[in-house]
Amino acid sequence: MEKSFLLVFAIFLLLVSCTTQKNNDENMLSLQLDNTKKDATEATIKHNNALISELDFNDTADYELSHKGFIAALETPIIKDAEGNVVYDLTQYDFLNKSEKSPDTANPSLWRQSQILTIHGLFKVTDKIYQVRNYDLANITFIEGDTGWIIIDPLTAVETAKASLDLINKHLGERPVVAVIYTHSHGDHFPGVKGVISEEDVKSGKVKVIAPEGFMEAAISENVMAGNAMGRRSSFMYGNVLPKDEKGNIGGGLGVTTAAGEITLIAPTDYISETGQDMVVDGVEIEFQYTPGAEAPAEMMFYFPQMKAICQAEIVNATMHNLYTLRGAQVRDALIWAKHINEAIELFGVEAEVSFGTHHWPRWGNDEIVEYMTNQRDLYKYIHDQTLRYANHGFMSTEIAEMLTLPDGLKNEFYNRGYYGSLNHNVKAVYQKYLGWFDGNPANLHKLPPVEESIKYVEFMGGADNVLKQAKKAYVDGDYRWVATVVNHVVFSDPENIQARLLQADALEQLGYQSESGPWRNFYLAGALELRNGVNPVPTPVASPDMSKAMSIELYLDFMAIRINPEKVEGKKLSFNLEFTDLKENYYITLENSVLFYTKGKVGDNPTAAIALSRDSFNEILMGQDRYEELVDNGQIKVEGKIEEYYELMNTLDDFELWFNIIEP
Repeated sequence: MEKSFLLVFAIFLLLVSCTTQKNNDENMLSLQLDNTKKDATEATIKHNNALISELDFNDTADYELSHKGFIAALETPIIKDAEGNVVYDLTQYDFLNKSEKSPDTANPSLWRQSQILTIHGLFKVTDKIYQVRNYDLANITFIEGDTGWIIIDPLTAVETAKASLDLINKHLGERPVVAVIYTHSHGDHFPGVKGVISEEDVKSGKVKVIAPEGFMEAAISENVMAGNAMGRRSSFMYGNVLPKDEKGNIGGGLGVTTAAGEITLIAPTDYISETGQDMVVDGVEIEFQYTPGAEAPAEMMFYFPQMKAICQAEIVNATMHNLYTLRGAQVRDALIWAKHINEAIELFGVEAEVSFGTHHWPRWGNDEIVEYMTNQRDLYKYIHDQTLRYANHGFMSTEIAEMLTLPDGLKNEFYNRGYYGSLNHNVKAVYQKYLGWFDGNPANLHKLPPVEESIKYVEFMGGADNVLKQAKKAYVDGDYRWVATVVNHVVFSDPENIQARLLQADALEQLGYQSESGPWRNFYLAGALELRNGVNPVPTPVASPDMSKAMSIELYLDFMAIRINPEKVEGKKLSFNLEFTDLKENYYITLENSVLFYTKGKVGDNPTAAIALSRDSFNEILMGQDRYEELVDNGQIKVEGKIEEYYELMNTLDDFELWFNIIEP
């Protein structure tokens, strides 16, 4: 009897196994690999639905806060430049509000955040403080002084800043702008400045421009040395290459999207270099807190005691911010970040009744503000401390990123969710800051480069066909991270393998649909798009005359050294005296061992050539106007010595192609 039962049971298991294998095979056969966008799979739907039960989506407080104080909006939220070109179009995101329920192709938490970020217009924050929100990536704030407006952070572009000023003047009465405050050095907070003030008014003393110490250097330099690579990666991070729809770009978490208008810069007239500095601007008292080295190299928060209002800059936000930004930048210091927030609580938290930032929406009431800032402080401190705790136990960054979870008191707050940063990559940022890229395992000390490694992996795994066969099974099982990992080897070993490209795209797409972080979603979906359709360049901002004029000579020479192609200058030994006739500055430049170096204030003996020019002529070169010979011929650049060596050196400099490959070799 027992043997009979075991035989029957064995037959039953065999039938079940055959049925399961048959169903799996049928699912694999039904897997359509083509270059079209796919719907969310059952695994993705399950993943997204799990979050709905985890978070309280019945909590509408953020929607209410975002509407509070509404005065007026642009009749149509489309902003154009003088030639009629669209620089910002919020109507592209109308689809976000056509249904209360998030689609299967979007993480419901990110969808909620994006819906709130489409609430736009002019809002009263408190007496004498107003904001125009969501006509650019950041907010622009207006403080009513005795005679005019004090403007905080004039956005990314001239056009969006001007439209915001026009909107408030239309509804609250026209007032002159008496001051501009730059909270920090990131490019969504100052380049629209000439949309609200003129350089002439600043030079005449009619308008102050106030910024944290180090602003000019940080504003220019952060995006120069690796600027080309950052620019390309930004096209992924902000989803500029993606269509705006339920399967594409649904917003960036920090803001909806960036404007694509005119970029300008006016240098500050006044700098804040320490906490405790105060200033009265047009009758408005401002107490400053200097907060560098966290969210930005140069940044400050400040307090308006007359209005009991904190401007939290971008130190406190309605999202977990980046300790490392996916576009690429130096890792930020989580410990300093937490300490800045704590200092702000100690300085201003006793009496503050309103807190507003350069992104997202304000918060009102002292208890609410202190709790909000405390939870944001603890968020960054927890990530910092616990990452290092695990690291000191010997765990690697990739292990810690999977192990570390936030306490319920932190993770259940919508303003601590990873809409812009993420817990996963912020953990890796803390590890990198303290321990660098190497995890201590000697197997990872000298890894093969991607293409060579991928060719060997594919060979070891039985060839591309076998890899794809196994990867399809993993895809059907919903294991998209593994599919993305393993199929990437096939793509890098053979970029022309269409089946690999399409399967990789499908896996990345599902990961994008699941992502709570806007940049993660955009990276995944942009990768899928380029795997299916190739690289498609889109309009991108270019260096403006204002930015070029602000670029220091030292920074240019450092960047010039990066562009030296050693194969073209092998064995050359050159030297140049560079004189700026109007600045009375000299630089001695040498090229030896394929290295360009300079010494400020030195005039070398017997140089290959001596070059004299004005800063204005230098600015023309900075703008990429390759007119060296013309400038020499018309006398704007004077050269003594072997001028042909100077021309030859300039012709050896590499030009960087922005639209290099990311998702394939």
